[in-house]
Amino acid sequence: MKASDEDTLPATAAVVTGPASSHRSDTISPPAQEPEYGLTPFVARFVTHFGEMGSRWGINRTVGQIYAYIFVSPQPVHAEDIAQTLGFSRSNVSVALRELQSWGLVSLRHTPGDRRDHFAPIGDAWTTFLQLAQERRRREVDPTLSMLRDALMQRVDGTADSHAQERMSDMLEVIEQITSWFDEMQSMDQQTLSRLMKMGTAVRKALDFTQKLLPGDRRSQAE
Repeated sequence: MKASDEDTLPATAAVVTGPASSHRSDTISPPAQEPEYGLTPFVARFVTHFGEMGSRWGINRTVGQIYAYIFVSPQPVHAEDIAQTLGFSRSNVSVALRELQSWGLVSLRHTPGDRRDHFAPIGDAWTTFLQLAQERRRREVDPTLSMLRDALMQRVDGTADSHAQERMSDMLEVIEQITSWFDEMQSMDQQTLSRLMKMGTAVRKALDFTQKLLPGDRRSQAE
């Protein structure tokens, strides 16, 4: 069973817009307190957008919206809260929560005095990015690696198959380099990874400068 695939927040989703004013006032009123259930327009925009982007990352829109809501919630939330706030059916919420747990994006929490299961995001934005990338690798990249390695172990006859196998070998090399880089990135602590990402083009410029200093034969060995 899969969670349904909504484009935007359902019409039944509660969005906090504040009480309507029946007359004009020159005084500034204090901001209205948010109700127990409801989204501010600011949060609703993020939740809707994350659902749309999630469908491009390999998760369905409902799952993406529910994760976005959990991610920005100041405290763990329970399934009834999610269903009422976002306007999803209780069964869809349950399916989505199980999927998010299988992806390693949310964890189950228990609140003293409340028998309901609550859910909270695992880690921060870095954790989310790495976990999504890892899950997509497991579902999409790893099967491709297995197929390519199996194809390269086979003996082929004929020019067409030999050419195809050579091209597969090139593809395998590129994918293995990327996955090796990803493994190294995952092994770094967040602070080191953040510094590396912020270096940007400085890394490329340093490599270009190093290559210019190397003589031709040493340059070939370095590559």
